[in-house]
Amino acid sequence: MQLTGRALPVALDAMGGDNAPGEIVAGAVQAVRERGVPVVLVGNPRLLHQELTEHNAVTEIPIVRAEEALAMDEGALASLRRPRSSIAIACHLVRRGDACAVVSAGSTAGVVATGRLRLRAQQGVMRPAIAVGLPTLPEPTVLLDAGATADAKPEMLVQFAHLGVAYAETALGMRRPRVGLLTIGEEAGKGNKLTKRAHELLAATPGIDFTGNIEGHDLLTRKVDVVVTDGFTGNVALKTVEGTVRYAFEQFRRTISESRAARLGGLLQRARLRELAGRLDPEAHGGAVLLGLNGTVVIAHGSSRARGVAAACELAARLSAQGIVARIGERIASTNKSHRLW
Repeated sequence: MQLTGRALPVALDAMGGDNAPGEIVAGAVQAVRERGVPVVLVGNPRLLHQELTEHNAVTEIPIVRAEEALAMDEGALASLRRPRSSIAIACHLVRRGDACAVVSAGSTAGVVATGRLRLRAQQGVMRPAIAVGLPTLPEPTVLLDAGATADAKPEMLVQFAHLGVAYAETALGMRRPRVGLLTIGEEAGKGNKLTKRAHELLAATPGIDFTGNIEGHDLLTRKVDVVVTDGFTGNVALKTVEGTVRYAFEQFRRTISESRAARLGGLLQRARLRELAGRLDPEAHGGAVLLGLNGTVVIAHGSSRARGVAAACELAARLSAQGIVARIGERIASTNKSHRLW
């Protein structure tokens, strides 16, 4: 992706993440030089200037001062205690129209809380949701919510479905994405009070191609295009998938190195193995997207290095250019209107 013209920059929280600010700045340089994505760094000017100097990029990437930063172990309340944090200033740049999107590898709870406080929820949106792409073929499967709203109501899950459909249509180019509800059984009556009521509502909601319930073993089978669940369940499911994939791939690597014949087989399949490793690597996909706010927000993995940060900046710029916020607003407005007609 190459952005040209007078595109607004991505506001990058340079102080958020396990490897900040070094890898964050390196990722910003990659985004600008290799992906054509304009970036503005938000954080401590002295530290960021030092990092940019190492990359000979002082004149390429501007810096916006932020007096504070959220630590990785700080939760939602930190957004109130640190109103001048780097993530808060990044959100302010978007709200003021000086940046097109926010990217942060900082504390997810802090990013969500700060985003809600500084950017506000879009009109009609009850709660935002984090959308992630599961590594399925031929297209990723969108899972949401992956951790923004742990205690959800059935009506929120219906809205999450709309958010997920808008994201799948906009970011992935899907036509009429199939939506499934994650619970403990395929039958309509399976689940707790939340999922049972959500099933009833989703089945009666126009504009949603609801296919019914799915179970955990369906997450990577492309049975549906969008998986809807509450933030608690979604976060557990996501981390279970990530851990399982990581374990399986590591065991596979050990297996193909145990004998000469296995190593030879691995060499013969080297191209396919590289493709598989790339598809399963979270660094290649940019991160999760916080949907439902008045601004585009991408949450990179906390351990992201330069390549992952650059991918997150590219994803954020692309979603902004594609009008994801307006697309969600139109869908929510149309659904609210149809409900009023009833």
